[in-house]
Amino acid sequence: MSLVGALPFLKPRLSPSVSPGRQRRHTLPASEFRPLNTQDAISVFEIEKEAFISVSGDCPLHLDEVRHFLTLCPELSMGWFEEGRLVAFIIGSQWDQDRLTLDALSLHKPKGSTVHIHVLAVHRTFRQQGKGPILMWRYLQYLRCLPYVRRAVLMCEDFLVPFYQKSGFKVQGRCSITVASLTFTEMQYPVRGHALMRRNSEAIGFPQTVLLSEEPIQRSESALLLEEQTQRTEPESADV
Repeated sequence: MSLVGALPFLKPRLSPSVSPGRQRRHTLPASEFRPLNTQDAISVFEIEKEAFISVSGDCPLHLDEVRHFLTLCPELSMGWFEEGRLVAFIIGSQWDQDRLTLDALSLHKPKGSTVHIHVLAVHRTFRQQGKGPILMWRYLQYLRCLPYVRRAVLMCEDFLVPFYQKSGFKVQGRCSITVASLTFTEMQYPVRGHALMRRNSEAIGFPQTVLLSEEPIQRSESALLLEEQTQRTEPESADV
C-alpha cells in the first residue's frame, strides 16, 4: 500500500533564534513529530496509564495492544517528542464499517477507509499547554495525505465531547461499545482535500511527503495554543 507522508506535520522544528548552521551536531531536535514504533511502546503505555487509570479506571490500550498496533500500522500513529522525550501521542488503526463495534478495539482492517483513533494522551508534565489540540490538528492534517483515508472516528466519554468538537469532530450518537459501567459517545471527522496535499518527495519516516510552507502551520498552531490558554473550559483530563 502506497503512503504519502506529510513533511510539515512530522519534521523537527528549529528554534527561530538559532540558525541551522550554528546548531551543534548530534543534538536532539527541540520538537519532533514522527510515527511511533514498538520501541516507543513502554513510554506510550506509561503516559496512557497515568492519564486514564485515575479517570476511567482502565486504559484504552494495554501494553500488548500498543505493541500490536505499532507493529501492524505504525504509520497511523504520531508521537510528539521534546528533546527526545515522548510528551504526547496518538495511536490509530484502519476500520471498514460505518460504526464502531467491539472488534474495532483490537482489529486493524487494511482495506478500510476509516481511521479509528484509539487513544490521544499527553504526559502529565505537559498538560494544560495546548499540546492535545495541536497534536490532533497535526494528525488530522497528516491523514489528509493518505489517499485511502476518508474519515476519522473515535469514542469518548461524554465529558470529552466538547474537547473533540473543538478539533472538528461531530457526534454520531451513542457508541455500541461499553467497558464495564462506562458508556461512550461516537464521533467522526470527515477527511477532505487529499488532492491539495499530494506532492512527491521524500522524508524521514515516510516514503513520500508534501512540500508545503511551514508558516501557515505555525500560525494555526499558535491559534490553537492561544485558544487553549484563554478558554480553559475542559477538565484537566480532557487534554489527555
